[in-house]
Amino acid sequence: MVEIAGSKGYAEKAQQFADDYESVTFEKVHNPVRGFYPGAPANVLDIGAGTGRDAAALARLGYRVDAVEPTSAMRKQADLRHADAQINWIADSLPDLSTVRASGKHYDLLLLTAVWMHLLAEERMPAMQHCVGLLARNGIMSMSLRHGPVPAERHMFDIPDEETIGMAQECGLQLLYHKVYKNDTLGRQDIFWSYAVFRK
Repeated sequence: MVEIAGSKGYAEKAQQFADDYESVTFEKVHNPVRGFYPGAPANVLDIGAGTGRDAAALARLGYRVDAVEPTSAMRKQADLRHADAQINWIADSLPDLSTVRASGKHYDLLLLTAVWMHLLAEERMPAMQHCVGLLARNGIMSMSLRHGPVPAERHMFDIPDEETIGMAQECGLQLLYHKVYKNDTLGRQDIFWSYAVFRK
């Protein structure tokens, strides 16, 4: 599969990124919004799953997890670190998610953790429409959104929360939760995150 622009830099530094991601627990990243997640064994789609940290944690809790990751080097890291977890890996990517959509499957929970910032302006609405289309009725979509300076070598954008929330609502989602957290789990002083949770 051809590597996409948003995955630029991940293949070259897969080991480094994997070490960084795996140094932070699923609980630390998701505890602010875990209360909105449906109970197991719900169907979960982890989009931009990286090393599989979150997908593996959910699979071990009894969820049925499909994990989307376009970068083969990151999927290899996932194989090395989470071989015991029951995860269905899919080589696919935003904005099209063409392989996932072709399956005809719908999900109770969509996770977009540190992935939305890789999309160009013209890709965001199609991506949102496809994500909404993959949600089951009353399905939950949880997003973490990155803010702060963008490294020069990365295909990444600081997207205003208002834009993302507005697109989600325009596509028919109900905003359940939105909060800005002025800290970064990796301790970077100039980076902060916000969370947004929606229901279909």
